[in-house]
Amino acid sequence: MEGENGENKAEGSIQGYESLHRLFESNLEPELFKDVSRIILGLNCGSPLEHITLPENATSLSSKFNFDLQAFSFKADKEMLREPRVVRVGLIQNSISLPTTAHYADQKKAIMDKIKPMIDAAGASGVNILCLQEAWTMPFAFCTREKKWCEFAEPLDGESTQFLQDLSRKYNMVIVSPILERDLKHGETIWNTAIVIGNHGNIIGIHRKNHIPRVGDFNESTYYMEGNTRHPVFETAYGKIAINICYGRHHPLNWMAFGLNGAEIVFNPSATVGELSEPMWPIEARNAAIANSYYVGSINRVGTETFPNPFTSGDGKPAHMDFGHFYGSSHFSGPDSSCTPSLSRYRDGLLISDLDLNLCRQIKDKWAFRMTARYEMYADLLKSYLEPGFEPQVIVDPALGKPEHR
Repeated sequence: MEGENGENKAEGSIQGYESLHRLFESNLEPELFKDVSRIILGLNCGSPLEHITLPENATSLSSKFNFDLQAFSFKADKEMLREPRVVRVGLIQNSISLPTTAHYADQKKAIMDKIKPMIDAAGASGVNILCLQEAWTMPFAFCTREKKWCEFAEPLDGESTQFLQDLSRKYNMVIVSPILERDLKHGETIWNTAIVIGNHGNIIGIHRKNHIPRVGDFNESTYYMEGNTRHPVFETAYGKIAINICYGRHHPLNWMAFGLNGAEIVFNPSATVGELSEPMWPIEARNAAIANSYYVGSINRVGTETFPNPFTSGDGKPAHMDFGHFYGSSHFSGPDSSCTPSLSRYRDGLLISDLDLNLCRQIKDKWAFRMTARYEMYADLLKSYLEPGFEPQVIVDPALGKPEHR
């Protein structure tokens, strides 16, 4: 996650591709708008993504509990030897519910109470796989460097897991739950962990965050270090999924490794704010989906979280009490470069998409990225780079009068 101080503004302010799309739609001739839309959101099998009509009991929950609800469909070309492999996938973004000064148990319960109707809406809509945002059970308090927030950490079979296990069984749904984990078997070490709960309520496995930021207010290494689970892909009843937690999206090799292990859908549960990362938000996941021929579901929390004590950013500026505005804008990206409009920048939301997993292989066949990659060449460079005596491959212009090697 990465940051800026932000104020909550009226809905309809800049919201990535979605607001640009609406701006162009209202100001351009239809044919020109169609071409602009093709560039901003891409085309799926030659056409814009289609909206999905959701059941009334899902839309009524959206109205009653005031969360953004959108749904789209990614298609694949019809094949002769394979039936379509359509999976309905959901992403939930949300703000915290109580002030950060409230009792921690009350804060956690209030968040669970908030997302329950959104999970119910996902269940009513037939969602097969659902992913929540990074550290969803708590405020993203790692900016403060105060260790008291470690109290939110829980074991893999803790309260939040049990809460979601009941819902996964009720709706026959795989749920990805990113939490602050307390590892009871290894000295109560804390990790940033995503738990994959199967559609029968069983724990399929876990993944721990590979890359920990050290920029601005991102003081996460005060609480946990880089994970030790490498790049697992989880074969579920509905498809092969992986989780690239938050800051890992800035590392192309991290995305690639999940693809090499066979992922068809990679989730990027995040907590990111403001000016530093927002221009990158609609680009990185979409690029990863294209480069690795899989779907990406990007989730970001919403709102501005204010903490009891001021903290500094190590930049000489005055101490402050909030991280900045978490800008939401969750979205899906397809392997064919198409992407959905984003959820709200300010509201809680549930984004649902039908993903035909056949598209992953079709795009691999079309572009042949795996076949044309030079993995042996990359491996040789990386192996050499890790050696203390590594020499960069730089060819110096003789006219510069410098030594050939430097």
